[in-house]
Amino acid sequence: MTTMDSLTEPANKRFKALLALALLVPAPSIGTAAALYWWPGDTGKVFYGFCKVVLLVLPVIWFLYLERGKLSLSLPKKGGLLLGLISGLVIAAAILGFYALVGRNLIDAQVFRDSLYKVGFDSKALFIGTAIYVIVLNAALEEYVWRWFVFRQCEKLMPGLLAIFVSALLFTIHHIVALRAYVGWDITLISCAGLLIGATAWSALYWRYRSVWPGYISHVFADIAVYIIGWQILFPST
Repeated sequence: MTTMDSLTEPANKRFKALLALALLVPAPSIGTAAALYWWPGDTGKVFYGFCKVVLLVLPVIWFLYLERGKLSLSLPKKGGLLLGLISGLVIAAAILGFYALVGRNLIDAQVFRDSLYKVGFDSKALFIGTAIYVIVLNAALEEYVWRWFVFRQCEKLMPGLLAIFVSALLFTIHHIVALRAYVGWDITLISCAGLLIGATAWSALYWRYRSVWPGYISHVFADIAVYIIGWQILFPST
């Protein structure tokens, strides 16, 4: 490698990382805004689906063809899965405890129910089906996108500890768009503060173990807690 190559290679890596983030990070916010605000109905749903495809396909294409990497589903180092489980239980307990002590008094249950009933969540079957999708599949997609891909790009631009926070913040920001459609700013900001804490933990788990599995396990338990609360609000007599 020539001296010029050694100087330009780090700059090229940083440029590629910035480009990757610029292409991917806005996609979920744009897709959600299209479905909930800009074009409610079939057009918005199609555009939302397209953005989901971008989230799924872009990271792996980028990794294989621009980073020249090799995909692997290897398990984390010893202790990773256990720490993922413990952190997930702690986060789930914190979510449920906060709702029982504080959140129950902040949320207008009837307004929340009405907003979700309008989009079909008066059906228990739909709620359960959505919960299974989010807990099992969407959590895996989010760990793949935001920890495996976004965190690694951030790590090329800044020190590891800062990359943990920035990637968690980027993950949290796009949830504001979705939450604001159903609840007020107070609940949105409180929920996103909690989400930022969880996302920071999941990014830290990836940083420590270089595997999405610890964060995924933790993420699953957090989502379970959220859907337990959702069930209590939507179907209080059950």
